[in-house]
Amino acid sequence: MKIVKFFSTIILGLAFIPTLAQPDLPKGFKKGNLILADNSSLSGYVKDNLRSNASVAFLADAGDKKKNYSGTDLMSAEIDGVRYLCISGDFFKIISEGELDFVQKSSDASGKPSFNGNEAVFSNGTEGKPDDYFIYNSKSKELKLVSRKNLDEVINKIFAGNTAAIDKAKAANGDVAQLKDAVEVYNSAHR
Repeated sequence: MKIVKFFSTIILGLAFIPTLAQPDLPKGFKKGNLILADNSSLSGYVKDNLRSNASVAFLADAGDKKKNYSGTDLMSAEIDGVRYLCISGDFFKIISEGELDFVQKSSDASGKPSFNGNEAVFSNGTEGKPDDYFIYNSKSKELKLVSRKNLDEVINKIFAGNTAAIDKAKAANGDVAQLKDAVEVYNSAHR
């Protein structure tokens, strides 16, 4: 009996050795990738600070020192499989992607300072507030806020000439979140 207890203790102890060798990630960090403004990329661990200060914290490895990146420092980010596009300092969750991107605002960078040397420059960010929906034209770099108030105007302007996308958008009956389907119809016709 003592031999069985001895071997089970050794086996149990060996099972915990790998966890002791790996340092714990700080709370809130998840696997992610960043594409910097200069088009270089970083892979490691990312903490989402989008709502609190329109930024992310990055660690290349669990034991490294963290570095903060604002939306003005990045072109895009991926955090735990969720992709974000950075426009004018703000982060936008990508819901549907193509020639037109259907995105949801995830941060508010208005009034946030960035520094050009020692000089503080304050960002105006983008219009709207977090959780608002937008359509972003990747070719013209035009970002258009979509709301119930301007829905018909957006449908007719953005989807002009694509009756299938217009019909899909009108079938949403004012539910802005359902424009995702119309954007996908539009993108499938423009591939």
